[in-house]
Amino acid sequence: MGVVRPPAAAGTFYPGSAGQLTDEIERLLADADPPAIDVDPAMLIVPHAGYAYSGPVAATAYRILSRVSPLPRRIIALGPSHFVRFSGVAGPDAEALQTPLGLIAVDAAVPEDIHQNAAAHAREHSLEVQLPFLHHLLDAFTVLPLLTGDIGPEEAAALLDDALDRPNAFAVISSDLSHYHDYQTARARDEQTARAIIRLRPHDLRWDDACGITAIQAALLVARRHNWQCRLLDLRNSGDTAGDHGRVVGYGSFVLGPALVGT
Repeated sequence: MGVVRPPAAAGTFYPGSAGQLTDEIERLLADADPPAIDVDPAMLIVPHAGYAYSGPVAATAYRILSRVSPLPRRIIALGPSHFVRFSGVAGPDAEALQTPLGLIAVDAAVPEDIHQNAAAHAREHSLEVQLPFLHHLLDAFTVLPLLTGDIGPEEAAALLDDALDRPNAFAVISSDLSHYHDYQTARARDEQTARAIIRLRPHDLRWDDACGITAIQAALLVARRHNWQCRLLDLRNSGDTAGDHGRVVGYGSFVLGPALVGT
């Protein structure tokens, strides 16, 4: 194995030991209770805060992934860059990603318009926190971890659509929702954001509705292009999970895909 990207959030956003991490993921998945859905899952939108805060909402989405048959073999993970600014969409300068549960191979089939940016991925948690869930649920898979920089949603959607156009591909879109409002304001804001997402209306979203807004908008544009549907799985905030009600962060999980025949 060549260059390996080490974890940056292990021990802070999620447990740093394999045993504790496995126990935490199993507990979160066991407690999750997603609603019945009428779509064939092709993409998930999941939050990316510490597991104590957003883990229950993320686990609701990952329970859906655990039921997909056959299980995906290629994961496209798309989320925001919080620390490094750049143009376009960036992949890591690595052949594998390390987590406490082991190594995950980076998909070698990288679209031409994606450049490598090791600095953007070095500290970034938005994709890393998804990896232990994926590692726990999937048998053998690769991941294409992509961070959005300064790029329009239409261009990002074209890249996402191209990456999805491969056998056994599945997309995980990483984003939290509103940030640091009081509890009631956040609930109202996030409910409005969820309505826009469910209705596949990317341009109804404002820049401060979600930190991963570009990735969400890209997913919605792809869904519209393919006449897919979107369903809400869970909508809460840190005041519901592990924080106070003074300044909360919103979390939503959604599933997107073609409508199931006969529903």
